[in-house]
Amino acid sequence: MGKILFATDFSEEKGVFVLKLTGEVRVTQGPTIAKFLETFGENQAYQVVIIDLTESINLDSTTLGLLAKLAIKSKKVFNITPTIFSTNPDICRILDSMGFEQLFTLVYTDPESCPEVEELPTQIASEETMRNQVLDAHKILMSMNENNRACFCNLVDALEEEQKNCSAISDHGREKKDSIRKTG
Repeated sequence: MGKILFATDFSEEKGVFVLKLTGEVRVTQGPTIAKFLETFGENQAYQVVIIDLTESINLDSTTLGLLAKLAIKSKKVFNITPTIFSTNPDICRILDSMGFEQLFTLVYTDPESCPEVEELPTQIASEETMRNQVLDAHKILMSMNENNRACFCNLVDALEEEQKNCSAISDHGREKKDSIRKTG
């Protein structure tokens, strides 16, 4: 299983943020990235945002969608384009094919220097929260280009249907509890 690490560096009066993903980063680690994204940029003024994928082996599509969300937030909050560093040919190919050059500066070498990183605390999420994160991540990927839209539309449709079904079951359960309370 992969790791999600981060660092900030405000030496030399520039705010540098580094998110480093190592190993195989999968959907189960999405809550850790999503929790981090909730607070990203609240108390800091970054001038440089670096995503270091040089030690990544595999990133699933949910992780890629969360990285795209980070890029969108970086642009909105700081008006900067993050830089992705990757040396893995498979990951470089995925980034290219998914249109990540629209959101990031892509550099296919090692970063010259990065601050010392530490692991983000692992977050656990409910099944419903995970489903929503996966859905949101894939909607972001679909919004990037027509190729992504075609690739993920069936998954998004299935997740939205599952979401409706779970919501209906949940609503039915609440109605039943209310009915029992009234008659009890």
